[in-house]
Amino acid sequence: MIDLKALREDPQAFRSSQKVRGGDVDVIDKLLAADDLRREAISNFESLRAEQNTLSKSVGAAKGDEKNSLLENAKKLSALVKEADSKRAVAEESAHKLSLEVANLIDPEAPIGGEADFKVIETVGKVRDFKSEGFEPKDHVEIGKIIKAIDTERGAKVAGARSYYLTGVGALLELALVNHAIATAVKAGFIPMIPPVLVKPAAMEGTGFLGQAAENVYHLKEDELYLVGTSEVPLAAFHMDEILDNLPIRYAGYSPCFRREAGSYGKDTRGIIRVHQFDKVEMFTFCKPEDAKAEHQRLLNWEKEFFNTLDIPYRVIDVASGDLGASAVRKFDIEAWIPTQQAYREVTSTSNCTQFQARRLNIRYKDENGTKAVATLNGTLVAIPRTIVAILENHQQKDGSVKVPKALIPFLGMDTLVIA
Repeated sequence: MIDLKALREDPQAFRSSQKVRGGDVDVIDKLLAADDLRREAISNFESLRAEQNTLSKSVGAAKGDEKNSLLENAKKLSALVKEADSKRAVAEESAHKLSLEVANLIDPEAPIGGEADFKVIETVGKVRDFKSEGFEPKDHVEIGKIIKAIDTERGAKVAGARSYYLTGVGALLELALVNHAIATAVKAGFIPMIPPVLVKPAAMEGTGFLGQAAENVYHLKEDELYLVGTSEVPLAAFHMDEILDNLPIRYAGYSPCFRREAGSYGKDTRGIIRVHQFDKVEMFTFCKPEDAKAEHQRLLNWEKEFFNTLDIPYRVIDVASGDLGASAVRKFDIEAWIPTQQAYREVTSTSNCTQFQARRLNIRYKDENGTKAVATLNGTLVAIPRTIVAILENHQQKDGSVKVPKALIPFLGMDTLVIA
């Protein structure tokens, strides 16, 4: 949720932010008008209530006709207070609903544009020349069949399109990646968490996933619960309605994630790049607002350090304004090189959400100036399916086997994934 005081002080900044995000610009003026009505309704209610309190004291000291007259006035004033309170509640609800339609105020350093207008920050690693090694690289689906690591056909049979089984060494590879990621996060000072993946509406709305992202959310209407698309949601809501001490607080959550992939018809239909269910290790930070920018860079560095251990070429991009979620003011993605696609594909991301989510979730801290909302940030340490794709394709050998990155050998117990 945006800061209404900041909106009143500089509405043009929010209009510009909505515009470059591709959002509704008119909502800013609607919210300003609703906020004026809200403040007026609150002022009127508080004025009448103060008058009511003063009158109540006078009634206690009065006698006879004077007391009867005051009691009659008190009765009328009570009705006015009740009416004013009702108008205040309506005005506050109206302003609140409109405020939920406004995205976070974008970082001025974020690139402007759509999905293709990102800025490449750096490129890491050397792309392998398979031709010079005397063979054409196979894609992850074919490799997965050879070493019996991935079964998309039975996945589709059992669960429908965009579903899969990880079998044998595929399942072991996932567990190795998860254990490596958690060990890395714990070493960096994160508290490991296994959060719930079914959450109440307040958690989903509070993190900003019931706005523009709602079409990709699985909703269990009978239970009024949602399946999370990322453990960012339950990790953020963990401290809902709390006042925190000893910031920063860092969590690393391992969980399944569920996405409907609405609007992705025809995209990545082969293999396990775009699926409905996958596992992920997510980093999450609560910190002071003034520390958020530096913390964002730390999260990116942790992601890079982890991915460096997998010996896969990648690039880091600064995501453009039109491709940001509503909560993020800026987002960095790591994209791994996928040989058979001759392209970089997203494998991790990290977002600075400033105080946007914390205002919605009522998560605060105290300093010498009083109580204020914390800042929240998130970063994917490893998203399993796409990382498996990158490992299989980049480390495949001519005979169909796959070399295991050195960092995973202690967790996997083997240095090569061989033909089954």
